[in-house]
Amino acid sequence: MAASIFAAVPRSPPVAVFKLTADFREDSDSRKVNLGVGAYRTDEGQPWVLPVVKKVEQMIANDNSLNHEYLPILGLPEFRANASRIALGDDSPAIKENRVGSVQSLGGTGALRIGADFLRRWYNGNNNTATPIYVSAPSWENHNSVFMDAGFKDIRTYHYWDAAKRGLDLQGLLSDMEQAPEFSIFILHACAHNPTGTDPTPEQWKQIAAVMKRRSLFPFFDSAYQGFASGSLEKDAWAVRYFVSEGFELFCAQSFSKNFGLYNERVGNLTVVGKDADNVQRVLSQMEKIVRTTWSNPPSQGARIVAATLSSPQLFDEWKGNVKTMADRVLLMRSELRSRLEALGTPGTWNHITEQIGMFSFTGLNPKQVEYMVKEKHIYLMASGRINMCGLTTKNLDYVAKSIHEAVTKIQ
Repeated sequence: MAASIFAAVPRSPPVAVFKLTADFREDSDSRKVNLGVGAYRTDEGQPWVLPVVKKVEQMIANDNSLNHEYLPILGLPEFRANASRIALGDDSPAIKENRVGSVQSLGGTGALRIGADFLRRWYNGNNNTATPIYVSAPSWENHNSVFMDAGFKDIRTYHYWDAAKRGLDLQGLLSDMEQAPEFSIFILHACAHNPTGTDPTPEQWKQIAAVMKRRSLFPFFDSAYQGFASGSLEKDAWAVRYFVSEGFELFCAQSFSKNFGLYNERVGNLTVVGKDADNVQRVLSQMEKIVRTTWSNPPSQGARIVAATLSSPQLFDEWKGNVKTMADRVLLMRSELRSRLEALGTPGTWNHITEQIGMFSFTGLNPKQVEYMVKEKHIYLMASGRINMCGLTTKNLDYVAKSIHEAVTKIQ
């Protein structure tokens, strides 16, 4: 029998975070804790369907006017408009001047990919595969892959995390921007930086914007946690709104997985801010062609849930309350973990846990300490030392804190 035509295909290594979850599921130890995958969990360790989402799903189910016809290629208009509105603000000058457009996408990843495909074809000229793309070091691993698979050849990193002080390396970041070629593209985390949980302050964002404006660098924001990070939509969108107020043209990839709990509905949006309405419409016309050959038309259910919620003042207020519930639980787990580590006298400083924000914390644990946590304590976390704060509960906090104490004390 002839060999398979696929015989030379190598096996790709598994995606690390999903492999971690698979290992966790196979573990029979009763003490096991999953601090890996980035999804919200209640204090009982269960996924949470937001009450407002349940309410809107019921409204949709009872609406006999709805059907399953295709949505427009660019997506549900009321979803797109409202998604851009919460990113940019009700009083956004860009919205008032009609120079904002958007594309409904398959999650935040889809928004990044549509943006990347467009930029590769049309940014600052035609078919610019050599334009440098700058990604923070470290960053969400998919950032590199999305732009690489879109055809960009020059993907670089910019300084971000200072391991020694467990905080932002602002001077390194600004220096990299100063030295970047003009018109380079910078991927910026709008809030709750993944994986470090460390964000620039408003004053630091102003410094970043000033350098980017002077060097003609293009900001591509990834906004995966608006509202979920601090509990405030306004605070978590501050950087994006500031850049718009400074006259930047920019892209902003939005995800509604975390702040609506719609993980498997894959609800995303790419907001485009241009110089004028004509520019934006020409950009959207090209993005429509890209979408047509990628997924052709987006799914409706998740977009309808978001659109209905954001369109109704009452549902909008209820949603903000739900989001604050999630954000407050994460903030509480940060405070509790830090206090326990400090009470144990765990070597090192642990203030970074409460100074960081969002779902993830960069603990500072090294790979050997992480290995000890996984193999000896059955606590699953990324090799980088990143933990999902939502994996902590009032029931496992003491065990996790004592395990971190042991790991840091025994292993250097």
